[in-house]
Amino acid sequence: MSKGILGRKVGMTQIFDQESGKVTPVTVIEAGPCHILQVKTPEKDGYSAIQLGFLDKKRPSKDTRSRKSQAARSERGHVANIKSKRSEVIVKNGGQVAPKADCEPKKLIREVRCETEGFTVGQVLTSEVLADVAAVDVVGITRGRGYAGVMKRHGFKGQRATHGVKKCHRQQGSTASLASWRGGGRPKKGKKMPGQYGDTQMTARNLKLVRIDAESNLLLIRGAVPGATGSYVVVLETNKK
Repeated sequence: MSKGILGRKVGMTQIFDQESGKVTPVTVIEAGPCHILQVKTPEKDGYSAIQLGFLDKKRPSKDTRSRKSQAARSERGHVANIKSKRSEVIVKNGGQVAPKADCEPKKLIREVRCETEGFTVGQVLTSEVLADVAAVDVVGITRGRGYAGVMKRHGFKGQRATHGVKKCHRQQGSTASLASWRGGGRPKKGKKMPGQYGDTQMTARNLKLVRIDAESNLLLIRGAVPGATGSYVVVLETNKK
């Protein structure tokens, strides 16, 4: 169980400590404000978590060219009370419709596993939720580099530049053995090969939270975090000591 908030990577910079004379490289993250869209409990859902939403999404307009970036009716119904046949049936049968956050549809929605005591649907969380946290884990999507070879993807040194090597200096070399007891000519599973490089989820663990700018909703985290500038990230209180 940990505290957490959604945000967006702004970029990297450095801060200077005049007392010690040290320069600290930091990543600036715009964290929040985030609306709580759902509160999940063990009695109803089997686990404790809060569902957060970050950045407002556009409502539908008459312009059909930008429909993909606009909120659908189901997304609007997730955050606001919109009349539907399902809600009418629930009320008619004596049930109760789940509470709504009464806010705009959100671009980024993620769950944070934590104790739900003290949290309510519609509550707004800011960067101050991490005020007493010393270190964090940052989850993001790494930059996509497309289809890459083994030298760029895995750091292979490549073939020699002389002694018979011709037009294959950046290839990986042999990938399998003909010996039957080694696989019968088939490459081993997990063999380092060319392929898609990047564009995968990664977690940077146990990064020091250097400073919080509550007025501007900014977090200054020591070191680099996964993702390109402007990409979405999830900042969680680390579970490492």
